[in-house]
Amino acid sequence: MSSYHIKNLEEYFQVYRKSIREPENFWQEIAEEHFVWRKKWDNVLSWDFSKPEVKWFENAKLNITENCIDRHLLTKGDKTAIIWEPNDTEEKAVKISYRELHEKVNQFANVLKANGIEKGDRVCIYLPMIPELTYAVLACARIGAIHSVVFAGFSSSALATRTNDADCKLLITSDGSFRGDKTIDLKKIVDKALEECPGVQTVLVAKRTGGEVNMKEGRDKWLQPLMEESSTKCDPEIMDAEDPLFILYTSGSTGTPKGMLHTTAGYMVYSAYTFKNIFNYQNDDVYWCTADIGWITGHSYIVYGPLLNGATTVMFEGVPSYPDFGRFWEIVEKHKINQFYTAPTAIRALAKRNLEFVEKYDLSSLKVLGTVGEPINEEAWHWYNDNIGKNKSPIVDTWWQTETGGIMISPIPFATPTKPTFATLPFPGIQPALMDENGQELEGHQVDGRLCIKFPWPSMARTIWGNHDRYRDTYFSAFKDKYFTGDGALRDEVGYYRITGRVDDVIIVSGHNLGTAPIEDAINEHPAVAESAIVGFPHDVKGNALYGFVILKEVGETRKKENLIKEINQQIADKIGPIAKPDKIQFVDGLPKTRSGKIMRRILRKIASKDTSNLGDTSTLLNPEVVQDIIHGAL
Repeated sequence: MSSYHIKNLEEYFQVYRKSIREPENFWQEIAEEHFVWRKKWDNVLSWDFSKPEVKWFENAKLNITENCIDRHLLTKGDKTAIIWEPNDTEEKAVKISYRELHEKVNQFANVLKANGIEKGDRVCIYLPMIPELTYAVLACARIGAIHSVVFAGFSSSALATRTNDADCKLLITSDGSFRGDKTIDLKKIVDKALEECPGVQTVLVAKRTGGEVNMKEGRDKWLQPLMEESSTKCDPEIMDAEDPLFILYTSGSTGTPKGMLHTTAGYMVYSAYTFKNIFNYQNDDVYWCTADIGWITGHSYIVYGPLLNGATTVMFEGVPSYPDFGRFWEIVEKHKINQFYTAPTAIRALAKRNLEFVEKYDLSSLKVLGTVGEPINEEAWHWYNDNIGKNKSPIVDTWWQTETGGIMISPIPFATPTKPTFATLPFPGIQPALMDENGQELEGHQVDGRLCIKFPWPSMARTIWGNHDRYRDTYFSAFKDKYFTGDGALRDEVGYYRITGRVDDVIIVSGHNLGTAPIEDAINEHPAVAESAIVGFPHDVKGNALYGFVILKEVGETRKKENLIKEINQQIADKIGPIAKPDKIQFVDGLPKTRSGKIMRRILRKIASKDTSNLGDTSTLLNPEVVQDIIHGAL
């Protein structure tokens, strides 16, 4: 009998040992006991990282939506599957039961079929965080179409690139979206994108803002009337274990975005099992991940992971600052949220505000807190722990990637003792390895190197859509027979892992490997600092030197800038050592960020190197205007 719910540290070690010694038996037991299969597999796993080729649960037959919805109907039909919390506090939240979800997904699936979508076709979804986004994702999976969700904050050119790369036949969007006090004309962005997308034959448009939109005859159709006319019955397409489920694009550090392809059975098993354990989900809990479904976090931990466990999952349309900086905590109180999963960027932004925004709300329902997207710095971790979790809700600092499909290294709440800035221990089935530059694995504790995974796990991406060579070259060429994450990590004296940032953010200064995350942590602990980013730039003597971009909490900080620089450098010297002090520190009003909150260090590196002739595509940034400001202020 596998342990589907790990309760303490001893049990974690037992389960982990079994998952490493007998991986096929381990995953087979979980797959057999917790999911519905139309046909069992002939073989649990075959793999070869040199090709690379990985197959889990070979020749099994299933449909993931039967596991997300249909199997819950007898026992949980009236249970709330999704709580949709709209942008505007004046608009009422909507609760969608598993039975209603079943009907809506079937209606949507029938609309897709009526518009010529068949198994294997690609459907682009460009929607705000409204219920139709979840219906669309599951409707594709219901009929075996491959969904490709593009975050509805991306520009028309980014949308066109992704739509063409996946050769999508149909695109789903809405008339517009609400985001804080803004109304965004999504349909206009789609129309511009589709000038470059000859393959798209049909556009389905959901009504959200009620704004005037241009509907192109023969191509554009309003979604709601088509749904209302559709049957609430739709037999699920029976899929092979390795049939594609979705494509999700992740920015390439060089070149075009990479369409990571995830397949059906392994992704299902892994996203469900990680959700259950890492969030300690219990039957009547209300779980909220604040991400957008346009990112892998939303795929795995708003839609698939929770629904596979028959959970109640919250979808939030808005932003943490609207109508004020108490919005997250107001929602926690309103829906009695038990598990709360957000990004360090959001935590830092909220920590800068007056504590009154937190203190007026009852957060006593919270049991588990989570962070995702980047390593969380120590100051933010303590603020989150003290003020949101009240020192009683463990923080799961989760490390994973679009490519991995599910969480890879994380504490298990109430089992793994937490340690600020450490993702702690690998999840069962995950075999990490730290490698040095010569391709040798670093054994033992208190080592740092490049983070690789040396054995396949069920939810790993199988390829880059349309470009298997790029998949091999990007992830499997750096270290023989290992998946290279692109991240650096250190392992401490007890075997805990701390992610030190992208390896291209590991800067070698005078022969020392310096990870950017610990230096940024040290800077961010200065009471005047809100956020920082460290990059390297060429230096005649050291090879590379460090350049710090620093945002201050108070715009009119009264201390002299020279004094602040001295204090920051002293803090770095105290925390890490004099070698880590930046040669240059520039105070800035903002940092260029992607819409998922990641700092675009590529741009900062160019500015630091005084090479601003070609900054690449900045249209997908959350705040492209900040780039020119930084260039003007560069030292």
